[in-house]
Amino acid sequence: MKAPLLFAVPAAIAVLAGCSMAARSADMYRDDTQAVLATKNDAIRTCYDGVLKTTPGAQGSVAITFDVQTQDGKIVNVAVDQSGTTAPAPVAACVTQSLSGLALTPPDQRKGQGRWTYQFTAPATPASPAAVTAPTKS
Repeated sequence: MKAPLLFAVPAAIAVLAGCSMAARSADMYRDDTQAVLATKNDAIRTCYDGVLKTTPGAQGSVAITFDVQTQDGKIVNVAVDQSGTTAPAPVAACVTQSLSGLALTPPDQRKGQGRWTYQFTAPATPASPAAVTAPTKS
């Protein structure tokens, strides 16, 4: 029995020019953002399991874009990037709804913009629970 697979791939995270104060490097920004997003893998998996109950075999990729605020590190403007999304809308909603309220701690001095892609693979049988694999760097 093949377990479903969910993982996120950071396609890109750009750090825009900002204050001259200390700030994360681009690699640190990406890694810290990846760690924050990974805290929601269980919530995404639970939501995805619910989608599989009503839509067996639902799978594909969900690409999201977002901004990271400088004031409080909040991840905002989370949106599905349709050009990189192949999963059905309910699966995409699992991702966007689960990421609500996340923040980088401590906040960075520079605004960040990110694009992550989550991959969903349905189990061989609908009764099997979905699995989450930690996001990976690309």
